Amino acid sequence: MSHSISAFQAAYIGIEVLIALVSVPGNVLVIWAVKVNQALRDATFCFIVSLAVADVAVGALVIPLAILINIGPQTYFHTCLMVACPVLILTQSSILALLAIAVDRYLRVKIPLRYKTVVTPRRAAVAIAGCWLLSLVVGLTPLFGWNNLQEVERAWVANGSVGEPVIKCEFEKVISMEYMVYFNFFVWVLPPLLLMVLIYLEVFYLIRKQLSKKVSASSGDPQKYYGKELKIAKSLALILFLFALSWLPLHILNCITLFCPSCHKPSILIYVAIFLTHGNSAMNPIVYAFRIQKFRVTFLKIWNDHFRCQSEPPTDEDLPEDKADA
Repeated sequence: MSHSISAFQAAYIGIEVLIALVSVPGNVLVIWAVKVNQALRDATFCFIVSLAVADVAVGALVIPLAILINIGPQTYFHTCLMVACPVLILTQSSILALLAIAVDRYLRVKIPLRYKTVVTPRRAAVAIAGCWLLSLVVGLTPLFGWNNLQEVERAWVANGSVGEPVIKCEFEKVISMEYMVYFNFFVWVLPPLLLMVLIYLEVFYLIRKQLSKKVSASSGDPQKYYGKELKIAKSLALILFLFALSWLPLHILNCITLFCPSCHKPSILIYVAIFLTHGNSAMNPIVYAFRIQKFRVTFLKIWNDHFRCQSEPPTDEDLPEDKADA
Protein backbone atom coordinates (compact mmCIF):
# COMPACT_ATOMS: atom_id res chain seq x y z
CA MET A 1 0.00 0.00 0.00
CA SER A 2 1.48 3.34 -1.02
CA HIS A 3 1.86 6.20 1.45
CA SER A 4 1.35 9.79 0.38
CA ILE A 5 3.89 12.15 1.92
CA SER A 6 2.59 15.44 3.30
CA ALA A 7 4.41 18.75 2.89
CA PHE A 8 5.36 18.60 6.58
CA GLN A 9 6.82 15.11 6.14
CA ALA A 10 8.70 16.26 3.05
CA ALA A 11 10.23 19.13 5.06
CA TYR A 12 11.13 16.69 7.85
CA ILE A 13 12.78 14.30 5.40
CA GLY A 14 14.67 17.17 3.76
CA ILE A 15 16.12 18.35 7.09
CA GLU A 16 17.05 14.80 8.09
CA VAL A 17 18.81 14.21 4.76
CA LEU A 18 20.71 17.49 5.17
CA ILE A 19 21.87 16.44 8.65
CA ALA A 20 23.02 13.07 7.27
CA LEU A 21 24.91 14.76 4.40
CA VAL A 22 26.85 16.83 6.94
CA SER A 23 27.28 14.13 9.58
CA VAL A 24 28.60 11.25 7.48
CA PRO A 25 31.35 13.06 5.50
CA GLY A 26 32.33 15.14 8.53
CA ASN A 27 32.84 12.16 10.81
CA VAL A 28 34.51 10.11 8.07
CA LEU A 29 36.94 13.04 7.82
CA VAL A 30 37.59 12.79 11.58
CA ILE A 31 38.41 9.08 11.27
CA TRP A 32 40.57 9.77 8.20
CA ALA A 33 42.46 12.52 10.04
CA VAL A 34 43.34 10.21 12.94
CA LYS A 35 44.49 7.57 10.45
CA VAL A 36 46.87 9.85 8.52
CA ASN A 37 48.24 11.98 11.38
CA GLN A 38 50.54 10.22 13.86
CA ALA A 39 50.06 13.11 16.29
CA LEU A 40 46.39 12.07 16.63
CA ARG A 41 47.12 8.51 17.74
CA ASP A 42 46.91 8.83 21.54
CA ALA A 43 44.07 7.36 23.61
CA THR A 44 41.89 10.47 23.56
CA PHE A 45 41.74 10.52 19.79
CA CYS A 46 41.07 6.76 19.68
CA PHE A 47 37.98 7.41 21.81
CA ILE A 48 37.10 10.31 19.50
CA VAL A 49 37.23 7.84 16.58
CA SER A 50 34.81 5.57 18.45
CA LEU A 51 32.51 8.57 18.90
CA ALA A 52 32.86 9.42 15.19
CA VAL A 53 31.98 5.84 14.18
CA ALA A 54 28.76 6.12 16.18
CA ASP A 55 28.01 9.47 14.53
CA VAL A 56 28.63 8.04 11.04
CA ALA A 57 26.16 5.27 11.88
CA VAL A 58 23.60 7.86 12.99
CA GLY A 59 23.81 9.57 9.61
CA ALA A 60 24.02 6.40 7.53
CA LEU A 61 21.63 4.13 9.48
CA VAL A 62 19.56 5.86 12.17
CA ILE A 63 18.41 8.82 10.07
CA PRO A 64 17.19 6.62 7.18
CA LEU A 65 15.36 4.43 9.70
CA ALA A 66 13.87 7.54 11.36
CA ILE A 67 12.60 8.69 7.96
CA LEU A 68 11.10 5.25 7.40
CA ILE A 69 9.34 5.36 10.79
CA ASN A 70 8.06 8.87 10.06
CA ILE A 71 6.43 7.62 6.87
CA GLY A 72 4.70 5.05 9.07
CA PRO A 73 4.89 1.67 7.31
CA GLN A 74 2.83 -1.27 8.50
CA THR A 75 5.22 -3.88 9.92
CA TYR A 76 5.34 -6.80 12.33
CA PHE A 77 5.96 -5.75 15.93
CA HIS A 78 9.45 -7.25 16.19
CA THR A 79 10.49 -5.80 12.83
CA CYS A 80 9.59 -2.34 14.10
CA LEU A 81 11.41 -3.08 17.37
CA MET A 82 14.60 -3.92 15.46
CA VAL A 83 14.28 -0.66 13.51
CA ALA A 84 13.97 1.31 16.78
CA CYS A 85 16.93 -0.25 18.66
CA PRO A 86 19.97 1.04 16.68
CA VAL A 87 19.52 4.60 17.93
CA LEU A 88 19.58 3.29 21.53
CA ILE A 89 22.84 1.42 20.88
CA LEU A 90 24.55 4.37 19.20
CA THR A 91 23.41 6.89 21.81
CA GLN A 92 24.80 4.73 24.58
CA SER A 93 28.06 4.24 22.67
CA SER A 94 28.43 8.01 22.32
CA ILE A 95 27.84 8.57 26.06
CA LEU A 96 30.38 5.92 27.05
CA ALA A 97 32.93 7.28 24.55
CA LEU A 98 32.48 10.76 26.04
CA LEU A 99 32.95 9.29 29.52
CA ALA A 100 36.13 7.50 28.41
CA ILE A 101 37.44 10.76 26.93
CA ALA A 102 36.73 12.60 30.21
CA VAL A 103 38.51 9.94 32.28
CA ASP A 104 41.45 9.99 29.87
CA ARG A 105 41.84 13.79 30.14
CA TYR A 106 41.63 13.50 33.94
CA LEU A 107 44.46 10.97 34.00
CA ARG A 108 46.59 13.17 31.73
CA VAL A 109 46.53 16.03 34.24
CA LYS A 110 46.38 13.93 37.43
CA ILE A 111 49.31 11.61 36.67
CA PRO A 112 51.22 13.19 33.74
CA LEU A 113 54.45 11.31 34.54
CA ARG A 114 52.78 7.88 34.66
CA TYR A 115 50.05 8.50 32.07
CA LYS A 116 51.70 6.61 29.19
CA THR A 117 52.34 3.55 31.34
CA VAL A 118 48.78 3.52 32.71
CA VAL A 119 46.88 4.35 29.48
CA THR A 120 48.39 1.98 26.92
CA PRO A 121 47.04 1.38 23.39
CA ARG A 122 45.96 -2.11 24.45
CA ARG A 123 43.99 -0.80 27.43
CA ALA A 124 42.41 1.90 25.28
CA ALA A 125 41.33 -0.74 22.75
CA VAL A 126 39.86 -2.89 25.54
CA ALA A 127 37.98 0.15 26.89
CA ILE A 128 36.54 0.94 23.45
CA ALA A 129 35.47 -2.68 22.94
CA GLY A 130 33.92 -2.70 26.42
CA CYS A 131 31.99 0.50 25.66
CA TRP A 132 30.51 -0.97 22.48
CA LEU A 133 29.67 -4.29 24.15
CA LEU A 134 27.89 -2.52 27.01
CA SER A 135 26.09 -0.29 24.49
CA LEU A 136 24.80 -3.37 22.68
CA VAL A 137 23.46 -4.82 25.94
CA VAL A 138 21.73 -1.57 26.95
CA GLY A 139 20.42 -0.80 23.46
CA LEU A 140 19.13 -4.30 22.74
CA THR A 141 17.39 -4.72 26.11
CA PRO A 142 13.97 -4.02 24.50
CA LEU A 143 14.55 -7.01 22.19
CA PHE A 144 15.08 -9.18 25.27
CA GLY A 145 11.53 -8.47 26.46
CA TRP A 146 11.31 -4.96 27.96
CA ASN A 147 8.93 -3.58 25.33
CA ASN A 148 5.25 -2.92 24.62
CA LEU A 149 4.44 -6.31 23.08
CA GLN A 150 1.86 -7.32 25.71
CA GLU A 151 -0.13 -4.10 25.31
CA VAL A 152 -0.06 -4.38 21.51
CA GLU A 153 -1.03 -8.06 21.66
CA ARG A 154 -4.02 -7.29 23.89
CA ALA A 155 -5.29 -4.71 21.39
CA TRP A 156 -4.53 -7.12 18.52
CA VAL A 157 -6.50 -9.99 20.09
CA ALA A 158 -9.36 -7.68 21.09
CA ASN A 159 -9.80 -6.89 17.39
CA GLY A 160 -10.14 -10.62 16.65
CA SER A 161 -6.75 -10.90 14.94
CA VAL A 162 -4.31 -13.79 15.29
CA GLY A 163 -0.57 -14.24 14.83
CA GLU A 164 2.16 -11.66 15.43
CA PRO A 165 0.68 -8.14 15.61
CA VAL A 166 1.04 -5.90 12.58
CA ILE A 167 1.32 -2.24 13.57
CA LYS A 168 2.06 1.18 12.20
CA CYS A 169 5.75 1.37 13.09
CA GLU A 170 6.32 4.14 15.63
CA PHE A 171 9.04 4.38 18.28
CA GLU A 172 6.72 4.89 21.25
CA LYS A 173 4.46 2.07 20.09
CA VAL A 174 7.18 -0.56 20.52
CA ILE A 175 9.65 0.92 23.04
CA SER A 176 8.45 1.02 26.66
CA MET A 177 8.55 4.46 28.27
CA GLU A 178 9.42 2.73 31.57
CA TYR A 179 12.56 1.40 29.85
CA MET A 180 13.36 4.80 28.29
CA VAL A 181 12.99 6.75 31.54
CA TYR A 182 13.85 4.41 34.45
CA PHE A 183 16.56 2.32 32.76
CA ASN A 184 17.90 4.29 29.80
CA PHE A 185 17.73 7.86 31.15
CA PHE A 186 17.98 7.47 34.94
CA VAL A 187 20.68 4.77 34.82
CA TRP A 188 22.64 5.05 31.57
CA VAL A 189 22.33 8.69 30.46
CA LEU A 190 21.90 11.06 33.40
CA PRO A 191 24.45 9.57 35.86
CA PRO A 192 27.27 9.40 33.23
CA LEU A 193 26.53 12.99 32.18
CA LEU A 194 26.67 14.20 35.79
CA LEU A 195 29.85 12.20 36.38
CA MET A 196 31.46 13.78 33.32
CA VAL A 197 30.58 17.27 34.56
CA LEU A 198 32.31 16.48 37.86
CA ILE A 199 35.34 15.04 36.06
CA TYR A 200 35.78 18.11 33.86
CA LEU A 201 35.38 20.42 36.85
CA GLU A 202 38.16 18.47 38.56
CA VAL A 203 40.27 18.59 35.37
CA PHE A 204 39.95 22.38 35.15
CA TYR A 205 40.74 22.70 38.87
CA LEU A 206 43.88 20.55 38.56
CA ILE A 207 45.09 22.43 35.48
CA ARG A 208 44.57 25.85 37.09
CA LYS A 209 46.33 24.61 40.21
CA GLN A 210 49.30 23.28 38.26
CA LEU A 211 49.56 26.45 36.15
CA SER A 212 49.62 28.61 39.25
CA LYS A 213 52.21 26.42 41.01
CA LYS A 214 54.19 25.72 37.82
CA VAL A 215 54.70 22.06 38.69
CA SER A 216 57.13 20.27 36.38
CA ALA A 217 55.68 17.87 33.83
CA SER A 218 56.94 15.21 31.48
CA SER A 219 56.79 17.48 28.46
CA GLY A 220 59.26 19.98 29.88
CA ASP A 221 57.72 23.42 30.17
CA PRO A 222 54.71 23.07 32.56
CA GLN A 223 53.19 26.29 31.30
CA LYS A 224 53.11 24.91 27.75
CA TYR A 225 52.01 21.40 28.79
CA TYR A 226 49.11 22.42 31.01
CA GLY A 227 48.16 25.30 28.73
CA LYS A 228 47.69 22.79 25.92
CA GLU A 229 45.76 20.46 28.22
CA LEU A 230 43.47 23.33 29.25
CA LYS A 231 42.69 24.19 25.62
CA ILE A 232 41.91 20.58 24.67
CA ALA A 233 39.85 20.06 27.84
CA LYS A 234 37.76 23.13 27.00
CA SER A 235 37.10 21.78 23.50
CA LEU A 236 36.10 18.34 24.78
CA ALA A 237 33.93 19.88 27.50
CA LEU A 238 32.18 21.80 24.72
CA ILE A 239 31.52 18.48 22.94
CA LEU A 240 29.95 17.19 26.18
CA PHE A 241 27.85 20.35 26.58
CA LEU A 242 26.52 20.08 23.02
CA PHE A 243 25.69 16.41 23.54
CA ALA A 244 23.73 17.17 26.73
CA LEU A 245 22.01 20.13 25.06
CA SER A 246 21.03 17.91 22.12
CA TRP A 247 19.75 14.87 24.02
CA LEU A 248 18.24 16.15 27.27
CA PRO A 249 15.16 17.76 25.63
CA LEU A 250 14.05 14.42 24.14
CA HIS A 251 14.60 12.60 27.43
CA ILE A 252 12.65 15.30 29.26
CA LEU A 253 9.79 14.79 26.79
CA ASN A 254 9.96 11.04 27.50
CA CYS A 255 9.63 11.80 31.22
CA ILE A 256 6.57 13.94 30.51
CA THR A 257 5.06 11.12 28.44
CA LEU A 258 5.55 8.64 31.31
CA PHE A 259 4.68 10.78 34.32
CA CYS A 260 1.99 12.96 32.73
CA PRO A 261 0.21 10.93 30.01
CA SER A 262 -2.54 13.54 29.72
CA CYS A 263 -0.10 16.40 29.13
CA HIS A 264 -0.12 17.77 25.58
CA LYS A 265 3.20 17.75 23.74
CA PRO A 266 3.24 19.96 20.62
CA SER A 267 4.36 18.02 17.55
CA ILE A 268 6.80 20.77 16.58
CA LEU A 269 8.52 20.41 19.98
CA ILE A 270 8.95 16.67 19.43
CA TYR A 271 10.41 17.22 15.95
CA VAL A 272 12.82 19.88 17.22
CA ALA A 273 14.00 17.46 19.93
CA ILE A 274 14.53 14.73 17.31
CA PHE A 275 16.44 17.13 15.03
CA LEU A 276 18.69 18.09 17.95
CA THR A 277 19.56 14.45 18.70
CA HIS A 278 20.37 13.67 15.08
CA GLY A 279 22.06 17.02 14.49
CA ASN A 280 24.46 16.38 17.36
CA SER A 281 26.21 13.80 15.17
CA ALA A 282 27.13 16.60 12.74
CA MET A 283 28.38 19.05 15.40
CA ASN A 284 31.55 17.33 16.60
CA PRO A 285 33.65 17.59 13.40
CA ILE A 286 32.83 21.32 13.27
CA VAL A 287 34.01 21.75 16.88
CA TYR A 288 37.20 19.79 16.16
CA ALA A 289 37.93 21.92 13.09
CA PHE A 290 37.53 25.23 14.91
CA ARG A 291 38.89 24.30 18.34
CA ILE A 292 41.64 21.68 17.95
CA GLN A 293 44.59 22.76 15.81
CA LYS A 294 45.82 19.22 15.07
CA PHE A 295 42.46 18.36 13.50
CA ARG A 296 42.23 21.66 11.64
CA VAL A 297 45.67 21.26 10.08
CA THR A 298 44.99 17.62 9.15
CA PHE A 299 41.57 18.45 7.65
CA LEU A 300 43.22 21.11 5.46
CA LYS A 301 45.96 18.69 4.42
CA ILE A 302 43.41 16.04 3.42
CA TRP A 303 41.44 18.67 1.49
CA ASN A 304 44.52 19.95 -0.34
CA ASP A 305 45.88 16.47 -1.07
CA HIS A 306 42.68 14.76 -2.22
CA PHE A 307 39.91 17.22 -3.08
CA ARG A 308 41.37 20.56 -4.11
CA CYS A 309 41.62 21.06 -7.87
CA GLN A 310 45.22 22.03 -8.56
CA SER A 311 46.83 22.60 -11.90
CA GLU A 312 49.82 20.48 -12.82
CA PRO A 313 53.19 22.13 -12.09
CA PRO A 314 54.70 23.62 -15.26
CA THR A 315 57.26 21.57 -17.16
CA ASP A 316 60.31 22.91 -18.95
CA GLU A 317 58.40 22.86 -22.24
CA ASP A 318 55.71 25.11 -20.71
CA LEU A 319 58.18 27.77 -19.50
CA PRO A 320 58.74 30.94 -21.54
CA GLU A 321 61.93 30.82 -23.58
CA ASP A 322 63.72 33.47 -21.52
CA LYS A 323 63.06 31.56 -18.29
CA ALA A 324 63.85 28.19 -19.86
CA ASP A 325 67.19 29.48 -21.05
CA ALA A 326 68.07 31.14 -17.76
